[in-house]
Amino acid sequence: MNKNVILLIEDEEKLSRTLAEYLELNGYRVLRALNGLEGLSMFYDHMHEVDLILLDIMLSGMDGSEILKEIRKKSNAPVIMVTARDSIHDQLLNFANGADDYITKPYALAIVKVHIEAILKRAGKQKERVEVGHIAVEPDTWRVYVDEKAIETTPKEYELLSYLIKNKNVVMTRDSILESVWGYDYSGDTRTVDTLVKQLRRKIAPYGSYIRSVYGVGYIFEGEENETAEA
Repeated sequence: MNKNVILLIEDEEKLSRTLAEYLELNGYRVLRALNGLEGLSMFYDHMHEVDLILLDIMLSGMDGSEILKEIRKKSNAPVIMVTARDSIHDQLLNFANGADDYITKPYALAIVKVHIEAILKRAGKQKERVEVGHIAVEPDTWRVYVDEKAIETTPKEYELLSYLIKNKNVVMTRDSILESVWGYDYSGDTRTVDTLVKQLRRKIAPYGSYIRSVYGVGYIFEGEENETAEA
């Protein structure tokens, strides 16, 4: 499955790594640059595959506002400015230079994800339907189809299924599922994941075995029947 490509230009290494890991957990491919000049160079190298750019303003090497101007000479790829600068003047300036959205620090990772999804949808870059085997999900409508028949799911069931499908054939730990579906601030335990998986398997029957348990680790969505579907 093709993944949307995010170019992240952020010079706070810890924040950059944390945000990149979170986005990758949610099915994106992330290209990471740790200063302005590296970011612009990476953009030139990958401009035809980058779907969205997360761009800090206060960067070493080259200011993010200047990078935005250079990007706009070559591309209309969506750009979200991510910065501690929250003045109206700064926001208006960057919007005038071609920014599509603005997020101020500190921020919740889930908020960044929501902004990205909204911008990609508006830009027509987000896939409207993803099909694996007999299961299909539609990000635009949050609907799940089994053999082309729509089924009712809760928001969390949809998010779990969508997350597993985005990471098809990759073992996802219970902790990573908790972080992606419930968020980093969730205080529950991993048994919550097992309960939701059981509910989801029942709803996507007779294809519940698409979600395979990996003993002591988590779950993997394989898109084919197997004989070890018990949680």
